[in-house]
Amino acid sequence: MGLRTDMAKAKTVYFCQNCGASSAKWIGQCPSCKQWNTYVEEIVEKGSAGQVPAWVDTDDKKSISSNPTQISMLKSGPDQRITTTDGELNRVLGGGIVLGSLVLIGGEPGIGKSTLMLQTALQLESKVLYVSGEESERQLKMRADRIGIQNEACYILAETEIQKIFKHVKKLNPDILVVDSVQTLFSRAIESTPGSISQIRECTGQLLRYAKESNTPVLLIGHITKDGQIAGPKVLEHMVDTVLQFEGDRHHVYRILRSVKNRFGSASEMGIYEMVETGLREVSNPSEVLISNREQLLSGIAIAAAVEGVRPLLIETQALVSTAVYGTPQRNVNGYDLRRLNMLLAVLEKRCGFKLAAQDVFVNIAGGLKLDDPGIDLGIAAAVLSSYENIPLPTFTAFIGEIGLSGEVRSATRMDQRIAEAEKLGFEEVILHHSVVKNVKPKSIKLVGVKNIMEVADYLFG
Repeated sequence: MGLRTDMAKAKTVYFCQNCGASSAKWIGQCPSCKQWNTYVEEIVEKGSAGQVPAWVDTDDKKSISSNPTQISMLKSGPDQRITTTDGELNRVLGGGIVLGSLVLIGGEPGIGKSTLMLQTALQLESKVLYVSGEESERQLKMRADRIGIQNEACYILAETEIQKIFKHVKKLNPDILVVDSVQTLFSRAIESTPGSISQIRECTGQLLRYAKESNTPVLLIGHITKDGQIAGPKVLEHMVDTVLQFEGDRHHVYRILRSVKNRFGSASEMGIYEMVETGLREVSNPSEVLISNREQLLSGIAIAAAVEGVRPLLIETQALVSTAVYGTPQRNVNGYDLRRLNMLLAVLEKRCGFKLAAQDVFVNIAGGLKLDDPGIDLGIAAAVLSSYENIPLPTFTAFIGEIGLSGEVRSATRMDQRIAEAEKLGFEEVILHHSVVKNVKPKSIKLVGVKNIMEVADYLFG
């Protein structure tokens, strides 16, 4: 009995785990993203379309037309959105969940992604299908009981096969689809394992087609890698409409929802939550949370007014300056750009005469925030000088301004909103660029105008 020679041989292709580029053979460096040793072999032999049906909209009226249309013939208007009861989520999304959009929520394991999505699904009045590939229906029921919200319009499905998910979707016809997580999905059209590049790209493509053709928003939960990037190829982030990053320390109660990409709103918005026993609680006034109530004056602490998106925040900047024990002084930061700190230290030494070259400098943004707003430069510099001189700064003084290489203090964006936030929290004075004093007239707060960092040092330390 002879061996069969007509058996189909599985086709394998090498994919870059970083950018998703493909190659017929293994290569050391990816020619697309220039990363080394990122190619992994995967089986990509597809079955026939009749054997593995994917999402197909049988209603021709709902299908997206492929015929070209003159741009003058297209109708424009505001995006149709589903407004949730979560004000922080609405702000980050740009006003609500856009119909037909594909939203990707990434974050570390255990940070609260599933809790946030299940809580949102339970609070919506629309019909929601929550598909979980990581937890059973019993586990999700226990989580829902802990949240304490009952909703008859929320349906739970524990499934990972994309073909079966779409069968239930066609029967239920939900208003919103939530998938937890995209790395657990698999399609029978791809023979590679769940979580591989091929499976992630295939399943996300099917969900994208479903969202656009049915005008149903899809919320995807995704894992992140060790360096904080969403697991899977970069093409995944290009396919979706919105990418949200859920950040925070599992040992602290505060969580930050940050917009990384948003086709329907600002990509610099931020929402803050507090993790409690019953789920995630919105923090409507984060400035009160990010400023500690100090019972005694301590050096090295300054309050800076920052802006994230359109939201003004008063944050506590902390600095510690001490004599270097080892030969090379340390420069460590948490929540701030290390290169910008080195620039500020050079300016303080060159323009103000503070000998910081032989000092260890540590800078921390309280509350676990990560900011790149240049308007907090003056607050960072004031905290460093306060720690260096070991003189506490006035408790009810805030700082706003960008510092240039020549030592000049520059005005920041949205100055009126920053000043109004400081005034609302009861601050007595704000140190900022002198030109703002003429243009802004607050009711109950004193504005101290300065031209350069030398004037700031003289005003604070005499």
